[in-house]
Amino acid sequence: MRRFLAWKKQCAVLVMSAATGIPIAAQTFTIAHSFTGPEGASPYAGLVQGLDNNLYGTTTYGGAYGLGNVFKMDPSAKVTSLYDFCAQSNCIDGQYPDSTLVMGPDGAFYGNTQNGGLYNFGSVFKVSTAGVLTTLHSFNITDGVNPAGSLLLASDGNFYGTANAAGACMTEGAGCGTIFRISTNGDFATIYNFCLQTGCPDGEFPVGGLTEGSDGNFYGTTNAGGNSICPGGGCGTIYKITPGGTLTTLHRFNNTDGANPTPSLVEIRKGLFYGTTSSGGPNRDGTVFSITANGFLKTLHVFDNTAFGPFVLIPGSDGNLYGTTLGGGALSGGTIFKITPAGILTTVHSFVPHFYYYFGGLTQGTNGRFYGTTFSGGSLDDGTIYNLSMGLRPFVKVQPSVGAAGATVSILGSDLEGLSRITFNGIPATSFQIVSPTLVLAVVPPGVKSGWVEVMVSNHTLRSNVPFYVKP
Repeated sequence: MRRFLAWKKQCAVLVMSAATGIPIAAQTFTIAHSFTGPEGASPYAGLVQGLDNNLYGTTTYGGAYGLGNVFKMDPSAKVTSLYDFCAQSNCIDGQYPDSTLVMGPDGAFYGNTQNGGLYNFGSVFKVSTAGVLTTLHSFNITDGVNPAGSLLLASDGNFYGTANAAGACMTEGAGCGTIFRISTNGDFATIYNFCLQTGCPDGEFPVGGLTEGSDGNFYGTTNAGGNSICPGGGCGTIYKITPGGTLTTLHRFNNTDGANPTPSLVEIRKGLFYGTTSSGGPNRDGTVFSITANGFLKTLHVFDNTAFGPFVLIPGSDGNLYGTTLGGGALSGGTIFKITPAGILTTVHSFVPHFYYYFGGLTQGTNGRFYGTTFSGGSLDDGTIYNLSMGLRPFVKVQPSVGAAGATVSILGSDLEGLSRITFNGIPATSFQIVSPTLVLAVVPPGVKSGWVEVMVSNHTLRSNVPFYVKP
């Protein structure tokens, strides 16, 4: 069941998450942990911050049975395996997890496995901080195969995700794919099937996650399909889909403007999304682009052989975007780069060739530092966890980042006990609850417009890393 994993290495996807710690002023790069097998191996995905100040993640291999696990890392960088997949007969609990976990409203973590489950086509699971795993759904071809990308916790309280292949087209591993919705207790529904028309004009292989836009719709990409004149069955698409399942194809890549977009998209200004293509463009080495909610695409940066193969962008708390490249850089092992919304790119770190950094997920923690994982490298070549300080200040993260007036949202950060005031675009929240030093629940005030969330703690103010968007 590794055929999909082997294919996926050709169109790797990075994802966003969060982390903890204390920032430092100078730019520094540090390997925090090298995996050694029993506590995990080959981490494909990124990390997510828990309410206990630990970091949580998954490895594709390793663990007790060599088929992947869920792990946690404490602030001292000690890593412990929390759950080892294939602990149940015939791996009905799943195997090969490779998407970033998402913290749910209950404090548990939700994710996907590529294979395993009742039918061996992948699963959606929930795992508690104590390591108790619940399988919420097993895929069965008709509803998809190989769920890919991180789940999205949407403003309606449900999770949304994508399955890479199969669905109504009934072609396992060769095109198609689905978009699905699942609740915290496992109520599952397919809301869209790709590739039901000849040539897949709507796209195929939706290998990445979704983004909830400021208009309440979801935005995503497919790695192939779309333009029939593009070599190899299409260069991929960008789409918009309503919560009810009405899909609009916003853009079909044609190789000259990029190919094989790597999800997910990032909305850092209302109605304007940013993303990357891992190949294509004038030099066939990938691009960074922006696209409006009505489909106007602009190429912001074209990569060349000095740095090539960009993957998912994340928003930095300084207003810039950050990402990684597969290759290039001073040491020819790939890079971490920063790019402004206008398209000015700076390389901030060059990797050594032995460390395959493009498999891991770059993220910014609420302490201001960036964290990531590497699929290989480290003391036993089982992968690593690294962090990069750019001297950025701590911030708070609002989850979900889209909502309506009157909705309750989670605000994540550190040392929030002394919180005295929360504002949404300058309007004070009339109701909030300090749950723990890392979590505050706040009600979106009436009459508020989209903008920054600010939290007054002791004698300083923490601002959200991205604006909070109020649904129309």
